[in-house]
Amino acid sequence: MPIASKPFSLLILILFLSLLAQAPTPFSHALLPINKPSSSSKTPFSHPVTLPSLKTPFLISLHGSLPPLVANVPPSFNPTTSSIAPLFTIKTLIKLDLSYNSLVGSIASLSLSNLTKLAYLDLSSNSINGSIPDWLFSLSSLSYLDLSANQLTGTLSPAIQNLLKLSFLSLDENDLEGKIPVKIGNLTELRTLSLRDNKFSGEIPAAVGDLTNLSSLSLSKNQLSGQVPETLGKIRRLETLQLDDNKLSSGIPAWIFSLRVLKTLKLGGNQLIWNLDGISPKCQLERLSLRSCKMAGNIPNWLSGQKSLNFLDLSNNDLEGEIPAWLPDLDVGNLLLSGNKLTGELPGSLFQSLKLSILDLSSNDFNGKLPENIGNATNIMILSLNNNNFSGPLPESMAKIHRLLMLDLSENEFSGDKFPVFDPNSYLAYVDMSANKFSGQVPTSFGRQMKVLALGGNLLSGEIPANLTEMDQLEHLDLQNNKLSGDFSEWIMRMSNLRALNLGNNLLVGQIPTNLYNLTNLRILDLSGNRLAGNIPPSVVNLTGMSSLPGTLNDALDIFTFPIDFQDVVINWKGTFRSIATRTLDFYFIMDLSANRFSGEIPAGLGQLKALKILNVSHNLLVGQIPASLGQLEELEGLDLSDNQFSGEIPASLGNLGFLTRFNVSSNQLVGQIPSNRQMLTFGPEDFANNSGLCGSQIEKPCAFAESPRVPLGFDGNGDAEDDTSWFEWEGAGIGFAVAFVLAILGSICFGLPFPEMPKRWPLDRRLHAAIFRG
Repeated sequence: MPIASKPFSLLILILFLSLLAQAPTPFSHALLPINKPSSSSKTPFSHPVTLPSLKTPFLISLHGSLPPLVANVPPSFNPTTSSIAPLFTIKTLIKLDLSYNSLVGSIASLSLSNLTKLAYLDLSSNSINGSIPDWLFSLSSLSYLDLSANQLTGTLSPAIQNLLKLSFLSLDENDLEGKIPVKIGNLTELRTLSLRDNKFSGEIPAAVGDLTNLSSLSLSKNQLSGQVPETLGKIRRLETLQLDDNKLSSGIPAWIFSLRVLKTLKLGGNQLIWNLDGISPKCQLERLSLRSCKMAGNIPNWLSGQKSLNFLDLSNNDLEGEIPAWLPDLDVGNLLLSGNKLTGELPGSLFQSLKLSILDLSSNDFNGKLPENIGNATNIMILSLNNNNFSGPLPESMAKIHRLLMLDLSENEFSGDKFPVFDPNSYLAYVDMSANKFSGQVPTSFGRQMKVLALGGNLLSGEIPANLTEMDQLEHLDLQNNKLSGDFSEWIMRMSNLRALNLGNNLLVGQIPTNLYNLTNLRILDLSGNRLAGNIPPSVVNLTGMSSLPGTLNDALDIFTFPIDFQDVVINWKGTFRSIATRTLDFYFIMDLSANRFSGEIPAGLGQLKALKILNVSHNLLVGQIPASLGQLEELEGLDLSDNQFSGEIPASLGNLGFLTRFNVSSNQLVGQIPSNRQMLTFGPEDFANNSGLCGSQIEKPCAFAESPRVPLGFDGNGDAEDDTSWFEWEGAGIGFAVAFVLAILGSICFGLPFPEMPKRWPLDRRLHAAIFRG
């Protein structure tokens, strides 16, 4: 039974009696659940404070007797509609935890300044915005302050030096900027200082070295520059030092490895240079990240003495040679060696560990067959071997890895028509075996929990098996670039959770099923390069997943019920791979029906799919006029109608598409003046070629019946954009799902997709990258 549903008076009594017995002095405690206030409640926030579900109740510690607010709870009191506003009138309050409560507004709007006895304040994991007010630093009794995972902005005031009792400070995951104040060195009681994932810049103050009681210092994911200050070597109690993903430079100082109690060291993702090959550390590390530190040569031997290592990230360096014999003996739980030049076959001893949970050896030069005993490492959750030279069939024992969540074997030389048979109820949710030499039929032996299945770029043949529908949670299906044949089966339309369907460049025949409307979640549809015929069904308008953009990025991506994301989706346009971070996948809505035998007219209802970014129906047998309703596709960046039999004029409405950067109507039967408004002036003659009836400035063919249009500011005299980019050809465009992926519990990933203001041009090939497996 939820806490909030119990009688409130009984709850207070039980908690009060249990805590009173433990108190060294007369204390009274009450556990107050925070839920949605009544409509008449007034809160100090700019918007109503709501909590959709009770995630974390907060504990209030009161010195002395219970005040009337708590002690005299009226019989009609309903904890599910209580407001937090009265809490801030309790001047004797010493502990307040409002974390994970979906609070909005600013700290300044809270009436906390009178809580002079407050020693513990936790407002983490809410949506609190604005700056940190200086009066907060006048609460001199504070020993614990956690404002992490909010939307705080502005700078960190030097007034923080007033919190002389502070032992814990976390401002992680906000948008704070500016320099870290030098005065922070006055907080000599600090045990934990965490400013991770902000926008702090400048150098790390040398005064941080005065915090000699620190056991944990985390400044990761900021914009800090300069060298690692030598003064940090004075913090002899330091157990955790996290400086990764900044702009720190120079060599990695040797004194770091003299910190005897150091357990976690993360320096990766900077401009630091490793030049300590002869180092003999005095510490026993548990977690080490030297990612992107320009390490060269073999994996350093000094690591063989680090017997406590559980997390080791040496990715994106210049390491070479084979995996040393001593490395499997370390029994590392998370081993990340991607992006190096490592060679040789994988030793079977690597898979004798029951501790191994993440193994990322991607983007190296490993070769040979996978060890037959790979299934002995039954606790692997993430296995990434992509972009190597592995060959041969897959070991049957792989199916024994019962905790496997994500499997990436893409871009290798694997072959054969046999695949591991996983338990139908296995946890496996992500499989990418694309770009190999697998043959035979499409495998369906990966279990029912699959979210992503990518088998494109192989030698698979036969019909697409109907029992794929047993994977009823499948959201991404990529079978492009194989030799699949048969009808475009209607059973696919029963996979209602699909967000991306890529069957391009196969030998499929038949028509698009009329019940296309079942795929209401579809964002990407690629049927290009097949032998499909018939009309484009009017029911395409029912692809409601393409009709509007998600409200927020979080609304868009709910791929897994467990905390995992995959990094990139790759779009293959005529052999050129262009990646889109999957945090933005649901913001890319693509329909590619090119290079088939579709006939008839384009359904006017296509104009209702207003979230479409790319529409390609080129190289078909389509007729009639180009629907003016396509001008309603305000998000459209690419439109290819070339090599059809369209007639009539180009609708003037297409010129209003402010994001349109790729446009081709060549090789049709179009006539009349090419629209001269906005984006239409940015396209060249090749985009309109082989339409004998067209005229306009774009093809330098005057229209006898029209005045020459004015050339707007920003374009040269020929009507070309001054910063024009090269033409982007679409010929049998295919969309494939890449394989890099991220375990969010090992690190957070930032993605962003900035939408430009019209009429600026936005290159479609903008890449949005993120770190992989950041520990």
